Amino acid sequence: MEISGKIIAVLPLAKGEGKNGPWRSQDYVLETNDQYPRKVCFNFFGDKIDQFPLSIDDVVTVSFDLDSREYNGRWFTSVRAWKAEKGVVNAASAAPVAASLNASAPVSSGFDSNPAVSEGTDLPF
Repeated sequence: MEISGKIIAVLPLAKGEGKNGPWRSQDYVLETNDQYPRKVCFNFFGDKIDQFPLSIDDVVTVSFDLDSREYNGRWFTSVRAWKAEKGVVNAASAAPVAASLNASAPVSSGFDSNPAVSEGTDLPF
């Protein structure tokens, strides 16, 4: 799976010692460029942290896997990233961005203009 957006937070590095030796996990928060932006927390584990260094305000496309596991009767889901490409936006997110960058497109205020409305009000209706 893939998701595109801007990195808005880099959480503290988590590290510890397990039965297979030391481990490291780095969490990031990405905000999508959709009409209704979503925030997604994902993480890189181990060597992927150094392979794909990310910082706040980086625009990225992240490839990830979802993984759910049960512990003491509760379920936990993680978004484990395995690749990040900086400056790449997937096709679903690119369309609104490309349309807004088109200089020949007319600029809209988001409200329909109605000449019957008096000039002294701020109301769009």
